Amino acid sequence: MRLTQVNWNGRVTAAFINGDNLARPIPEHSMLELITRSERQGDDLTSIASTHAIAHGEKLDPILPIHPREVWACGCTYETSAAFRDAEHGTREGFYAYVYREPRPESFFKGTARVCVGPGQPIGIRFDSKFTAPEPELAVMLGAEGKILGYTLANDVSAWDIERENPLYLPQSKVYNGCLSLGPVIVTPDELGDPYNLDMTCTITRGGKELFSGSVNTSKLHRKIETLVEYLYRANSVPSGSVLCTGTGIIVKEEHALQPGDVVTIRVPQIGELSNPAEIVS
Repeated sequence: MRLTQVNWNGRVTAAFINGDNLARPIPEHSMLELITRSERQGDDLTSIASTHAIAHGEKLDPILPIHPREVWACGCTYETSAAFRDAEHGTREGFYAYVYREPRPESFFKGTARVCVGPGQPIGIRFDSKFTAPEPELAVMLGAEGKILGYTLANDVSAWDIERENPLYLPQSKVYNGCLSLGPVIVTPDELGDPYNLDMTCTITRGGKELFSGSVNTSKLHRKIETLVEYLYRANSVPSGSVLCTGTGIIVKEEHALQPGDVVTIRVPQIGELSNPAEIVS
């Protein structure tokens, strides 16, 4: 099932997308409320959504598919990312390669719904950054005790020059207004199929012309998603309705740093297309 949120009758409402690509809203439920009801009743999301959705589909645009309670992210889960970051710091095999190689993954707090945007909404470029770049990622929506409820696309927008200046500046590189986009839908595990065989692409267009294009297959993900989730929950009671981003395998270099008006588009055929314009935030 493909789940999302839509603006319906003046309210942010959970919905599922039917085979005709129309939305069937689920009245009186946001995505968080749908998850809460599902867990309280002991039913899966697909059953709850199917039972309580309106009977007919409507042409409604997906918005932010969930207003997550928390968002966490992982780094150095693809070899290309670890190697690039070490090169940025001038080391052949530094601490980024160490994290890629060793059992314990890098994970960090990305924020809450406050910093998230949905399809078509502006992602942020920090006013004090000259090298802000998109990081296309597969993300998972988490239920109670880390159960994977579904998969979506994420853009973990990052001010790489701030982290490059000093790794201790990572929170300022990663957490600010508009630093994460999610969407367009959340695909349940039974419909997605193999999460380790997804072709992901990312493009940046400027003035209607393609500036950058990159691709990766999630088979290159170095760790199992369940391992990332297990480490996240060690001594850390992440609430149900949170999101975990699994890291990027597409590297956008400094010559393609985001500028206001650029449009970033991330695609995975099994999930859809997440497209956002960029703007300066202060």
